[in-house]
Amino acid sequence: MDPSLSTSRRAKAPPVTGGGDWPAWVPLLVLLAGSALARPRLPAWVWMWTLASALFWGFKWLTWWRAGRGDRQRSLAYLGLWPGMDAARFMDRAARPPQPTAAEWRWAVTKTAAGAALVWIVARAAGSGLTAGWIGMIGLVLMLHFGFFHLVSVAWRRAGVDARPLMHAPLAATSLLSFWSDRWNRAFTDLARVAVLRPLRRLLGAGSATLVVFLFSGVLHELVISVPARGGFGLPFAYFVLQGLGVLAERSRLGRRLGLGRGPAGWLFTAAVVAGPLFWLFHPPFVRRVVLPMMDALGAL
Repeated sequence: MDPSLSTSRRAKAPPVTGGGDWPAWVPLLVLLAGSALARPRLPAWVWMWTLASALFWGFKWLTWWRAGRGDRQRSLAYLGLWPGMDAARFMDRAARPPQPTAAEWRWAVTKTAAGAALVWIVARAAGSGLTAGWIGMIGLVLMLHFGFFHLVSVAWRRAGVDARPLMHAPLAATSLLSFWSDRWNRAFTDLARVAVLRPLRRLLGAGSATLVVFLFSGVLHELVISVPARGGFGLPFAYFVLQGLGVLAERSRLGRRLGLGRGPAGWLFTAAVVAGPLFWLFHPPFVRRVVLPMMDALGAL
């Protein structure tokens, strides 16, 4: 997951400071400690969102701190009104992002509405089992990450802020590297670049640092999936280990010879590695103990 190989336009890389930036980590540690203390009083799905929120806001602060912070108005907007993690890009007042078209506005609204329909209409028709849970998860991702967050991106770019969409046609990816580094959830890619990849790349080399990024992702997903579900431990971590090994295989001499990073072969390889073991990532204990109770609370079942 080496975002430096991405072909998309990049903002100037934020400075990464040394051990003197320990205040950047304090909010994350405090928020996680508070989440742990709240666990006995919260339903599993509420605690999952509490953990996810603690990680999100803690890492938002980290990326903002390491980007050199910036002026107050843009900093508050980045910390509170944008789900992305590329602080340097968002706070660059000299940036001139491409203006969204009317078609892009309509497309973002359509995805938001389609996701909501999956959650509150299609999932209800599917009953209350694993199928309904999976439909609900797909609907939430479509409604939030692909839809609502795209609307937020469009609004910010209309205002002249360089806030690129978090999702960038992931189904069109013809390589695992492209999928994970520039097409799926760019917020995590930007976070990993600042918190993990750039500090370790010089020390470990590109390949090993890339694998560490996937291990980092596996740990985070264990925390917000398996821990609230109290089951399925190790499966999300194994999923991201497989993704990391897949990227390394794709970039190997044999992988390049087989065309795994391009064209139809690359697309099929990416689809198989990403989608094939998805039940490891969102395992049945998580769907039954977290997703379905959450959907019930939302009135979707």
